[in-house]
Amino acid sequence: MGEAMRILPSGSRGLLLELDTLEDVLRQYAALLDADLPVLDLVPAGRTILVVADRETNLEDLRSQLRQVPPAEHGQQEGSTVEVPVRYDGEDLAEAAELLGCSPEELVQRHQEEDWTVAFCGFAPGFGYLAGSKFAWDTPRRSSPRTKVPAGAVAIAGEFTGVYPRESPGGWQLIGTAVVDVFDIDRDPPALLVPGTAVRFVGQP
Repeated sequence: MGEAMRILPSGSRGLLLELDTLEDVLRQYAALLDADLPVLDLVPAGRTILVVADRETNLEDLRSQLRQVPPAEHGQQEGSTVEVPVRYDGEDLAEAAELLGCSPEELVQRHQEEDWTVAFCGFAPGFGYLAGSKFAWDTPRRSSPRTKVPAGAVAIAGEFTGVYPRESPGGWQLIGTAVVDVFDIDRDPPALLVPGTAVRFVGQP
């Protein structure tokens, strides 16, 4: 694979894979999930994947093994897509549509037709950064962030969409409300949207 992939040391038990694009990260992460490697954890981010090795693993051996894993396809697979029901009632829907050069109805249609994949998690437990592959999503953040965004708010910013798992500050454009809990501490696993998950948003009345 991956001539462009760089592998850097990260602490005493980790290696950090640096890739050129988010798409490269998604493809390499999908491949590593299926590879038989002596690792405890894989943590994707926007341009990197942190590989945490088993305690007894020789990191130089693992580095060589990682270079032998070719990237894989990712995204929508029949039977594996998580559907998130959404009411498209967000306060910023009209403004976000204008920023993207379309009508609110077109934005909603694109959001539902997009093939979303959870690229990585962060910001808050259960908050997934979902990247699409069909449409150009380059949405400016709000000029003035809100001090409170309600739990369940569906938002877009930059190339991502996401669902706020709990009330928190936020500067993304709010376009709807998810009719499902994306993070429930009593559920196993608690997070509905974990890295690598294919997601489709389904409009609700």
